[in-house]
Order: sequence, then structure tokens, then C-alpha cells
Amino acid sequence: MMIGDPISSARRNLLRYLSALPVLAAAPALARALTLPATAHPAAAAAAVTVDRILNVMEFEALARAALPPAHWGYMATGVDDDRTVAINHEAFSRIEIRSRRFVDVSHLDTSVDLFGTKWPTPVYLSAVSGQRAFHPEAELATARGAASRKALMMLSMAGSTGVEAVAEARGAPVWMQLYATDDWAVTTALVKRAEHAGCPVIAFTVDNIPGRNNETQQRAMRADTRECTNCHVGNNHDFWNKAPMFTDLDVSRVTGHTPKNLTWEYLDRMRQLVSVKLVVKGIVTGEDAERCVAHGVDGIVVSNHGGRDEETLRSTIECLPEVVAAAGGRIPVLVDGGIRRGTDVFKALALGASAVGLGRPQVWGLAAFGQPGVEAVLDIFTRELHVIMGQAGTPSIAAISRDRVLSKL
Repeated sequence: MMIGDPISSARRNLLRYLSALPVLAAAPALARALTLPATAHPAAAAAAVTVDRILNVMEFEALARAALPPAHWGYMATGVDDDRTVAINHEAFSRIEIRSRRFVDVSHLDTSVDLFGTKWPTPVYLSAVSGQRAFHPEAELATARGAASRKALMMLSMAGSTGVEAVAEARGAPVWMQLYATDDWAVTTALVKRAEHAGCPVIAFTVDNIPGRNNETQQRAMRADTRECTNCHVGNNHDFWNKAPMFTDLDVSRVTGHTPKNLTWEYLDRMRQLVSVKLVVKGIVTGEDAERCVAHGVDGIVVSNHGGRDEETLRSTIECLPEVVAAAGGRIPVLVDGGIRRGTDVFKALALGASAVGLGRPQVWGLAAFGQPGVEAVLDIFTRELHVIMGQAGTPSIAAISRDRVLSKL
């Protein structure tokens, strides 16, 4: 589906569908964003406000909704079933209190972190979000340039709208590659080797996307969107392996899904042998699985539930983080994403043991509303808010943000 087509009638249909959504009662912020007036072009969303006027990340959500056609918004906003896990991912942060300490010199704040030998000026990174051309014409290139200007780590989705080589060039540095293991090992091998050849120092093997999810919000949005799909989805096919640039020149005739249903620990061993760079497993939410990941030789873990897009477990990632950190036992870094909306959320995740904190939807809200400047503004807001809470809490460095700085009521 193409951004830019008239969508007023589709919007009316969408609002009629949305009025019956259970999630609107459970997640007021999402409800407000979904029911804002839509416009015909992304730039129109920002016409009434400039990026420098945005006070917090959540304000980008409303602008993104106004910029996007119903199906594209639904694809980004959807959860599973009643969308409760999407909401709970963020709501859970409100049950964690910060314990501030006084008489600490916070005149100089150090927010830098080290991941696999690379020093980053911020613990906040841009997590993998696929198909970003659905949100802005410059797609992942605008995101990469935004990450470059703020020296932030970027993880590129294998299902992205732009190939890894072009994204790395726009970023001006290697990016991490997020990987779905297709059910054709030859295709998976080719994807890994292409990423490694492009200089990706880390492969983030995603394991939380087993086929069969029930994305009702996305389905309702697609029904309400009457625009012609074939301009973007050739033959009206939405399977990314048939259109994503990372699959160019690959024989995908045997691919039937992006994640094998027989994904076992033996498969992880096979992946470990294939990947010659750092291997991170993305989608771990229990201590038991974290312990086994370490035993099977992975280099890192991302605590993630795909932003609530794949399972209606009603467990937030911040709730899962402590047991995963405990199981990892400091042997490998543990990252986390899902529901991060404030600098205080970042602080809480770091205090509970996260090595870095990923942004999913917020980066796309900024992208949809303003392009590259929107991505930069999202990163700037998180940086500013993190600085503020670090100073208030008496923590002059990331290392000083320890477990005793928070009180969890989860």
C-alpha cells in the first residue's frame, strides 16, 4: 500500500472498526492515537508543529498516526488478541520506583556503555523494525542517518525495505543484523553470509516469532484501508521474503515461513556454527532459556516479546529482565526492548541489569512524522530525560545505576 493516496473513507471505516476494539478501553494512549484525524501525506502530519516543539516521545505517536494510512498504522500498532501485552510492556514500568541518593557529585554525567568491545555514547539503541518504507519514503536510510548523527547503535531488520549495504553506508558504520531463520537453511545461510560480508559485527537471531499469531488490530486496519495494495505488495503478496531487498537474487521458492516451527536447541547449535561474528539471541524471556543460551555458546541475549506483537502472554519484558539477568550471571550482556517510552524507563531497565535498551515503535513514530529529524529528536529526548534522572538519582555514570537504585512492585 502506498502512502499518499486519499484515505478519508478508509479512515471512517477504520474508526468504526476501532470503536469495538477491547484494547481501546485498556490502553487510552493507544486509543487516542488511533482515533486522531488522518492526513494524505506524512509531511502533512508535521505541518502544524515543528519537531523542536515536541516535548516527549509519546507526542510523536499521535503525529505518526496522523501521517499514515490505516493499514500501515495498524501494522505498526498491532498486538495479539486484545493487545494487552503491548500496553502492559509500558504499564509495568509504573510499578518500579527509583530510590534517589543525595550528596553525590553529578556535575559530569557519563552515559557511555561498552558492547562487544565497541563504546557507545548512550545505552539506548534503535531496535529492528521491518519494512520502514511503509512509514516514510526514505525508510531505513533516514533512520540510519539519524542514528549516525547521534552516534547510536542501529539494528537492521532482515525484512527491512533497504539492504544492509546501503544502510551501513548511510549509518557510516557497521549495523547489527536481526535475523529470522527461514525454513530453508540455504536461504538462512546466504542471509548470514551477506550480513557478515557487509561488516555486521552482530547477528541478532530472533526466536519469538513462531507463526500463528492473531493480530486483530492489524487485520481490522487492513479491512478498513481500501487503497490499492499491489503498488507495494507485488501480486498482493505480503510475505517479506518475496520482496525484501535482503532476499534479492536468492531462491525463495522453498521458503514457506520466516521461523521454523521445529526451532530447537540443536538448531541453535547449528546457528552458532554458521555465524562467525557475535551471535545474540533475541526473544528470551525466562531464566531457564537464558541459562541454556549461555550453555550453547551465544554471545548475548535480548529480552524481548516483539513489542507484544507475537504472543499475548501478559508478561512485560521489564518483568522478565531480572530472571534473565540472574541466569546470565554476568557472563554475557543482556539487552531489553519493549515498552520503553521515557528516560526513567531506560534508567529502571539499566538498574535491573540491562546492558542496553532498545527502541522499537518510538523510532518509527519519529520517522513517520518527520523523517530523519524525527528519529534524531526521539533519541535526543531519551538522552535528555536519562540525563535528568541520572542527576536526580545521584548516579553520575551508567555503572552507578545499580539494582539497589530501584524498588520493584512487579
